[in-house]
Amino acid sequence: MTEPAELRERPSVLALSGGVGGAKLALGLYHVLEPWQLAVAVNTGDDFSHIGLHIAPDIDTVMYTLAGENNTELGWGRAGETWNFMDQFGQLGGDTWFKLGDGDLAVHMRRQQLLDAGCPLSEVTARFCGAKGIHAHIWPASDEPVRTIVHTADERKLPFQNYFVEEQCKPRARGFSYEGAASSKPNQGLVDALADPSLRAVIICPSNPFVSIDPILKIPGTRDALRACKAAIVAISPIVGGNAIKGPLAKMLGELGSPVSSRSILDHYRDFLSGIVIDEIDAELAATMDLPTLVAPTVMVDLDDKTKLANTVLEFADHLAMKSN
Repeated sequence: MTEPAELRERPSVLALSGGVGGAKLALGLYHVLEPWQLAVAVNTGDDFSHIGLHIAPDIDTVMYTLAGENNTELGWGRAGETWNFMDQFGQLGGDTWFKLGDGDLAVHMRRQQLLDAGCPLSEVTARFCGAKGIHAHIWPASDEPVRTIVHTADERKLPFQNYFVEEQCKPRARGFSYEGAASSKPNQGLVDALADPSLRAVIICPSNPFVSIDPILKIPGTRDALRACKAAIVAISPIVGGNAIKGPLAKMLGELGSPVSSRSILDHYRDFLSGIVIDEIDAELAATMDLPTLVAPTVMVDLDDKTKLANTVLEFADHLAMKSN
């Protein structure tokens, strides 16, 4: 008997992800799992309106990565991009601090058309992923706006892209808030997956906990659903040898007075975490951790690294699940 489509497409693994770092592991999971077995709930705290268009940087990074279109040299955007629009826009006095390539611009323009026509962001994302032949669920964490605000030491409140791109992470961070989170609802697919007793694992990708994962966790009901989830929940530390592989996490931790260590990552997710994966460089930390800790190579350079880590993380989650039963 043929399995019903709704069962065939029910994910067995749920990943929570931000952009570049999370997308690397998502790609590894995508390659080692069967079609439609992976769901990625993606941060939308980075989303913003720019030149009249809804920009969704992390969703697009995950989408481009799984479609094999990501620009591995820049670390963001599409491979083989051209910049004719941005060149002309700048010549005409347009604001060019946030770069939009020509192909990337087509995505943003079509997204805005569909949003203006009443399509929720989740439906728009599903349409785009379908057009690109992606056989995985990519879910915006919420269809309602949730926007990460960086509170700086000089008393400013900077939307994340202004902090990250326009000011290049130079201001000292003293905290974060998430505008719209309290009145938002989590993506229904995310809610259903976390409540599914057959879910194999939840993977917290090696993304910045403050600006990539917290905007997901601040959506009402999400953290409670993680606490209640029956599957093993495993985080991969984005801190390796006292540094962040990419982005401002190490700087943020230091400015907030927290150790630049995988221990800070464990503490951040402690209330729902089953175990954590840390890099070989930090092997000595394993003995100090009070949750199950796996030491493994976590720096992902090529596809082989990504698939090896994906398999390692899934095996660790399976082991934790067996121990809890």
